[in-house]
Amino acid sequence: MNGIERRIFVKEGALALMALGLPPDFLLQPLLAGTQGLDRKKTLICIFQRGAVDGLSMVVPFGERGYYDSRRTIAIQAPGSGDGSALDLDGFFGLHPALTPLEELYRRSEMAIVHAVGSPHPTRSHFDAQDFMETGTPGVKSTREGWLNRVLQDTECAECEGRTLQNAAAHAADHAAGQLSMATVSSLRGVSMTSALPRVMQGNHPALAIPNLSEFGVHRDDEVGSAFRRLYRTERGDAVSAAAEEAFEAVRALEAIDPGSYEPTGGAQYPNGDFGRSLREIAQLVKADVGVEIAFADLGGWDTHVRQGGAQGQLAGRLGQLGEGIRALYDDLGDRMEDVVILTMSEFGRTVAENGSGGTDHGHANCMLALGGSVKGGRILGDWPGLERELLYQGRDLAVTTDFRDVFSEVVSGHLGAAHLDRIFPGYDGDPARYRGILG
Repeated sequence: MNGIERRIFVKEGALALMALGLPPDFLLQPLLAGTQGLDRKKTLICIFQRGAVDGLSMVVPFGERGYYDSRRTIAIQAPGSGDGSALDLDGFFGLHPALTPLEELYRRSEMAIVHAVGSPHPTRSHFDAQDFMETGTPGVKSTREGWLNRVLQDTECAECEGRTLQNAAAHAADHAAGQLSMATVSSLRGVSMTSALPRVMQGNHPALAIPNLSEFGVHRDDEVGSAFRRLYRTERGDAVSAAAEEAFEAVRALEAIDPGSYEPTGGAQYPNGDFGRSLREIAQLVKADVGVEIAFADLGGWDTHVRQGGAQGQLAGRLGQLGEGIRALYDDLGDRMEDVVILTMSEFGRTVAENGSGGTDHGHANCMLALGGSVKGGRILGDWPGLERELLYQGRDLAVTTDFRDVFSEVVSGHLGAAHLDRIFPGYDGDPARYRGILG
């Protein structure tokens, strides 16, 4: 079997096993090992706050009288008002006190905030708004691919020079057919630390969903792993058996990364739970130089209709997890943050006014955090629309003054080098004049 045929068998066999729902750890291990030594890549880490975080409590407009007029019990007090008051950022905005771990990064100009950002579509449906944000096509329900997958297609590889790239599907098919060497493992360019691949990562470019790196697939020494190896080490010579044999040879020859032995550095202390573990494993993959360019994690629990709380309570607990997790990831990556941007997002914001249950309802505009060595931080970006009633969207919500696609476009073009924004965000005029200056 020649080299090209062997690569085709490995790739097609791996896809076949994954499609059958079989644990692919024995395939993943050689893939990880096979990418060791690649040049360090630029990486984008996206964190989705599912459920619609209250951006007005996350980044508090304490200089706006309307904020306090609208919130009787849940408002975060202005800086200097005692325990639990906002952390002053610029004399008008302040961080929720639960985000204290991130304050230093803002002071060091390594974190920027975009406020009054969101979708131009008016939906207040979680399902629709998340779908629109993940496909990058607000108001269009027929879009099949996620925008992060389209970024992976657009930034695929320098080796594609001289080939026709106008047809993204054909380009992806070329890769699936083994046109590139196994040294560039396409599926590891995009990883999601979730049980299923989220909409934003779905598309023509292969990507992996890894809910727990330590338990991902069949382990080498257990009885189940041995059984799978006996099952797929056949004499039939088909794609599956060839892929399995190739993988088994690589496992014997190379040592893959060991999730169980990983020790965070830089004094990083991740929060307990799935979110903290997800960020810890993202750090491990980035530091292992396995070729990760886009990593995704999410954190739910932001739909605070009832008993939202202020400086303490339900929302504060979630923000504490977010702040501790991001800071641990940042410290763990250390100088690698020069090549990394962390970006948070949520499907929409929440109402300016507190409701009768001590919470907030579905709103419109929100805020995003951007962190990293290339971020021009220490600033609140965007046009603030104000909270006076006549300035609110539909008389109740913070108005959107920055389309989320402008934020995404600036980051993926400036940080990852995406060149065809019209393909990544179809039907949208990504005018750089609307960029907010997130990157230095």
